[in-house]
Amino acid sequence: MRYLFYFLLSIIVISCAAAKYKPLKINGVSFVAARDAIDSTHTKPVVNINANAAAIMPFGFIKDVNHPEIIHNTERQWFGETRAGAKQYIKTLHKDHIEVMIKPQIWIWHGEFTGLLKMNTEADWKLLESSYSSFILEYAELAEEVNVEVFCIGTELEEFVKNRPEYWQQLIKEIRAVYSGKLTYAANWDEFWTTPFWSELDYVGIDAYFPVSDMQTPTIEDCIKGWEKHTQGLKAFSEKLDRPILFTEFGYRSVDYSAKEPWRYDRSMTSVNLVAQNNATEALFEAVWQEDWFAGGYLWKWFIEHNKAGGLEDNQFTPQNKPVEDIIKAHYSQF
Repeated sequence: MRYLFYFLLSIIVISCAAAKYKPLKINGVSFVAARDAIDSTHTKPVVNINANAAAIMPFGFIKDVNHPEIIHNTERQWFGETRAGAKQYIKTLHKDHIEVMIKPQIWIWHGEFTGLLKMNTEADWKLLESSYSSFILEYAELAEEVNVEVFCIGTELEEFVKNRPEYWQQLIKEIRAVYSGKLTYAANWDEFWTTPFWSELDYVGIDAYFPVSDMQTPTIEDCIKGWEKHTQGLKAFSEKLDRPILFTEFGYRSVDYSAKEPWRYDRSMTSVNLVAQNNATEALFEAVWQEDWFAGGYLWKWFIEHNKAGGLEDNQFTPQNKPVEDIIKAHYSQF
């Protein structure tokens, strides 16, 4: 009996030690699709910032919203945007023990916002639904084939979701039939409150471009204060649904007023403000990363050619080769 006691005690100790070293959060990057295949030289910089996850983003394209067929997995696309490319990226990332979320995305001609995608006739809705199902189920099948940890069923499709809830309920069932991992949806930061199917998914996914400061160079303190009005609602929402919150995208440009409207991608914003990016990012980590209701997130965005990306003169979202990269590395090491 004594030997059994010590055996059970050793199992408990080993389990506790394993739990101690298991990552507490999804510390991810949004790994941008590129023209070429990748190898360990492209994944090493991801490992170097202590990231343990990456979002892979194959693309479908709609040329005309009045004829909403989604073109996908064609020879004219970049390699990383196709099924073969996504598969190669995933296998390479998995070799470095980086977990993957497949996050298929739609690009509408001329860069129209996907959240406004809405049909005028029942025939067009049916065409969009049929085309979207073909697109999304192809990548759900791939996710199962290569043991992807998380699958995202859509990205910022507010009008589509609002107008066709029965379609989305059925689509989730069809995805569950072919994929056995965890599911989420990437709702825009002001959309997730009304998304109707969170109870059918594993994570409440949010593209987390919440406004938190009106300052030209926001301070850490001002951003943390700005997060308070959001985190209270996020916590309550998570508890109500009994689902953790996952930031399917998060990040800030290195530009003036970066925390005022973080979603803005305006070419007229030409300033470079590295401190603004640093402070807004630091505040996000301090405001949410340690919370029990928070599962983690995927930084927007990370390019495969690390040495050529970002830099001190760059005012876009990527943290690569900027001071904020060290802030991310430090926080990811803690969780």
